[in-house]
Amino acid sequence: QVELVESGGGSVRAGESLRLSCTTSGSAIGLSAVDWYRRAPGKQRELAARMTAGGTTVYADSVKGRFTIFRDNDGNTMYLQMNSLKPEDTGVYYCNADVVVGVGDVRNYWGQGTQVTVSS
Repeated sequence: QVELVESGGGSVRAGESLRLSCTTSGSAIGLSAVDWYRRAPGKQRELAARMTAGGTTVYADSVKGRFTIFRDNDGNTMYLQMNSLKPEDTGVYYCNADVVVGVGDVRNYWGQGTQVTVSS
């Protein structure tokens, strides 16, 4: 049984920072491609940041220059460093990852979501 476990959300003021983490639990070998999505209140889910299996990063225009996606050396944990947070960054953040569970066996999982609240 593999799960993605997220942590790091919280309530901060505008201009402050948070770091979200997404790690595997269970019998996973490691993470491949990882996306961070967010859902703001009353809005549709949107992609905030992506790291491909090859390490290429992609960011939504709204977070470019403020958010950084990166992985741990062990390959089992991905992070989203969020700086200069704005009230419009408020929402539930989800990681979605391709998880290597065996040789040639890669499966997609979602984390449970973590709340980020930014006050002005």
